[in-house]
Amino acid sequence: MDVKVFKTFLEVAQTRHFGRAAENLYITQAATSARIKQLESYFDTRLFIRDRNNIKLTSAGERLIAYAEVMVSTLEQAKNELALGDNKTLQLSLAGTPNIWDAYLQSSLSQITSAFSGYGFQAEALSRAQLNRNLLERTLDIAFSFDPLKSDELMSKEIARMTLALVSTQRSDVTSALSNQYVYIDWGTRFASEHALRHQQMPAPYLRTSTGRIALDFILDNTGAAYLPVSMVSPLLTSTQLYSVEGAELWLRPIFINYRKDSVSFEAIAKIEGLLQEMFPQL
Repeated sequence: MDVKVFKTFLEVAQTRHFGRAAENLYITQAATSARIKQLESYFDTRLFIRDRNNIKLTSAGERLIAYAEVMVSTLEQAKNELALGDNKTLQLSLAGTPNIWDAYLQSSLSQITSAFSGYGFQAEALSRAQLNRNLLERTLDIAFSFDPLKSDELMSKEIARMTLALVSTQRSDVTSALSNQYVYIDWGTRFASEHALRHQQMPAPYLRTSTGRIALDFILDNTGAAYLPVSMVSPLLTSTQLYSVEGAELWLRPIFINYRKDSVSFEAIAKIEGLLQEMFPQL
């Protein structure tokens, strides 16, 4: 069975729409439907319930997702390792949530890769659940997250701290900032609970997003406020494109490095950990 068929199944399962899945995969909608029919024929079961304006996974489709993800990620990893040049005999895969890339990893990736000779690197943005699963399935070497990943097989250590500041496109106090196009950013589960306690009386956010970059671009284009990393907004505060919200406390968020306790890449992981601690002890 061609791995493309499983990729198509996962895309349809995520988008719940054959047309959008086809666009994301750069294939025709007819090809998307044909691949799903091929998979349903192979397993002799329906994977989707197709209504006129709605697509739902059957129970068989729900169960297939985990197997399809393992197959796709394993084959991709094998493809990447076999494609390495003769001078790159080892492969390291690292990933973080989208917010981790925005606030932390993006600026350090070049330093990490240049510190290793003979290595090929794979870098991905994944959800917290995918980070945990890929580490356990040994398709990922290092995961970065705002909350520690929980498993007896994993090591999770705080590697840095990031400072968040409530900023706005206009001078304002906390109440005003939270009431006028406030953008809530997902900085992890602990942040969510602390945010609910700190701002109990605030109205519903104008926008929710999983990345600081989307929030920053939105408020600069449309006005508004958001909790953003000081390292990201400092130049904008200096140029008065953004303002610190009066009376808002700074928020320290820990960043964790996660990896398998029995990882065969332990020496490389320790080297990366040391590099990052030197570069970003606190953001």
